Amino acid sequence: MKIKMRNFGMMLMAVVALTLTFSNTTLANGEKNPKSSSIELKFIGHYENQPVFLLNLNNTEEDEFSITFRDDYGNVLYSGKVKGSNISKKFMLNTEEIGDNVLNVEVKAKKNDKSEIYQINRNRSYVDETVVNKVK
Repeated sequence: MKIKMRNFGMMLMAVVALTLTFSNTTLANGEKNPKSSSIELKFIGHYENQPVFLLNLNNTEEDEFSITFRDDYGNVLYSGKVKGSNISKKFMLNTEEIGDNVLNVEVKAKKNDKSEIYQINRNRSYVDETVVNKVK
């Protein structure tokens, strides 16, 4: 149980560090409002020791989206379509099948032919920490 809590603590610290690192928005050409993407893919945690991702499609009008997961060799691991507006879909990766390969996720809107590609890299790190405290 201590190992799981320590891993959770390290994961939480990493998420907080990334949030603080990338929280500033720089606008090009002095734009007043940033153009936000209607497509968002983010890591939300683990389920049964497998990574889970949330895909948010924040479109106001109904559209059809094609979603494709490819490995770094271009092999299609998953392909599917969803239709609607303001869609949220969760994906769980089987790490035993994909190993530590880099994955590319392409989400393409049918109406405006807009496409966004995300890359998923899995990195593992183990921390061995030694602490010295003055007792007296």
